[in-house]
Amino acid sequence: MNQPTCLSNHFLIAMPQLADPNFHHTTTYICEHNEDGAMGLVINRPLDLSIHDVLEQMDIEIKDPELASIPVFHGGPVQEERGFVLHRPAVLWESTVIISEQLAITTSRDILVEIANGNGPAQYLITLGYAGWGAGQLEMELGENAWLTGPADLSVLFDEPVEKRWARAAEIIGIDLNLLSGDTGHG
Repeated sequence: MNQPTCLSNHFLIAMPQLADPNFHHTTTYICEHNEDGAMGLVINRPLDLSIHDVLEQMDIEIKDPELASIPVFHGGPVQEERGFVLHRPAVLWESTVIISEQLAITTSRDILVEIANGNGPAQYLITLGYAGWGAGQLEMELGENAWLTGPADLSVLFDEPVEKRWARAAEIIGIDLNLLSGDTGHG
């Protein structure tokens, strides 16, 4: 059975039986996937931190009071002290990688300054850390039925309530996670 060769700009949806605490019931947006491995951001694990908290820690002047209510997400178990901004539109900042026509990921301070000033991208999600897979690792996990995959959906990324992102990402590809059992075997 052939797996897609590139899952960039796709969701990885954890199967209900995936027990790894880093990924249990998560939806991960895959930013990059190639022969060297994959990198993604978990989009449904808010931290007990707001964007306001992060900007304050970085000594960035905050002019937008709304930032106190916007959560920062645990993007994954790799480099948890490093920040990533997944955003649309896909415009360039000092350190930006374009993922698709609509989405980019930026790791430079300049985007955070603009967000603090109320001049940032139209939609964004900020994470600390990321999820990473070495060469062939994600393909192996897909073969073990640890994940469902489907095309990324902007409404799930930016509009869906956090607690519904996992189930909604699966619904888009026609799967009701409540009907899947972790007890089924492989035939």
